[in-house]
Amino acid sequence: MRKLWRRGADSPLDAAAVLIEKGRLLEAIDLLTQANRQDRDVRIEEQLLELRYQAYARASHPTEPPFQPETVDDVFPDAVIPEIDAAALSPERVRSAILNHGSIIVRGLVGQARVDLLVRDIDRAFEAYDAHREKRDIPDRAAWFQPFKYEKTFIEREFRRTAGGVLAVDSPRALFDVVETFEEAGIGDLVREYFSEPAALLAKKWTLRRTSHKAGPSDWHQDGSFMGRDIRSLDVWVALSHCGDDAPGIDVVGRRLDEIVERGTEGAHLKWTVGPGVVERVAEGKIVRPIFEPGDALIFDHMNLHCTAVDPAMTRDRYAIEAWFFAPSTYGAMTNSFSEDDDGKIPADQIPIAY
Repeated sequence: MRKLWRRGADSPLDAAAVLIEKGRLLEAIDLLTQANRQDRDVRIEEQLLELRYQAYARASHPTEPPFQPETVDDVFPDAVIPEIDAAALSPERVRSAILNHGSIIVRGLVGQARVDLLVRDIDRAFEAYDAHREKRDIPDRAAWFQPFKYEKTFIEREFRRTAGGVLAVDSPRALFDVVETFEEAGIGDLVREYFSEPAALLAKKWTLRRTSHKAGPSDWHQDGSFMGRDIRSLDVWVALSHCGDDAPGIDVVGRRLDEIVERGTEGAHLKWTVGPGVVERVAEGKIVRPIFEPGDALIFDHMNLHCTAVDPAMTRDRYAIEAWFFAPSTYGAMTNSFSEDDDGKIPADQIPIAY
């Protein structure tokens, strides 16, 4: 673990160091979170990220997932993609929607003040990424972008940046704000209850997104094609700007798929993506392009078939947060799974860290 910064006997980092030495990492995370709420400091934010990584790596995780039903009653029988207000959000409604329809839209999950904050964070993170790449110095660059040391592949970062994304773990300040936003919205409790165990996050699948309206077409895919079918996951995708008509949104198959569908055929550009012909067959006419307002969310799991929705008539860019959670008891099902594209294997190890 990196050396702790010290600034005196009353430093929150000194207090956290005592907890760390006793192996109480989650308590150290809570302590530093409270301190950073009161007085923002990049050194605390860096340490929080390191602690989240270490807390997952050092913890004992169950090898058998808790029981969860494979089928549940459909509480949205007349919907293609169910929609609820944030006040109605519950694990039971999410489970019913996902197992019967593939996803659920949550209106107004994030308030406007938090939306505005995260949009500013994304702009700062993108600016800092570009400055880092170009070896330019800008104020607070390390707060907004510094490569997460456990993700060593800069080629992947460049591909992601070109596609309009920066990893949240590469931006300690933005990651802190995303986690705080989710806690305020009740997402932490939701995912823990949904999995029936403490949730973790996938470092390589939490992404700050600023998608250009000039982006090229995107292939359909199921994230389970490279994360593994037998994991338990939830993606909380939050729109931070109006999108789906004049800005890129998401096209979604509005039905549950229980298997990984055929990939790499019928017009697919990569071996792990799904061609239009396959999508048309498995969708059974249920392809939806929802319109999202800032703060709305789409929640789905790794079996959902979707793609970025881009149209030449779009004139505005789209801001969003992509945040994949998973149940630690099923992570072993992920580490032996991969797909292949034209450049070789896509590693299944997405770098788990504690939420």
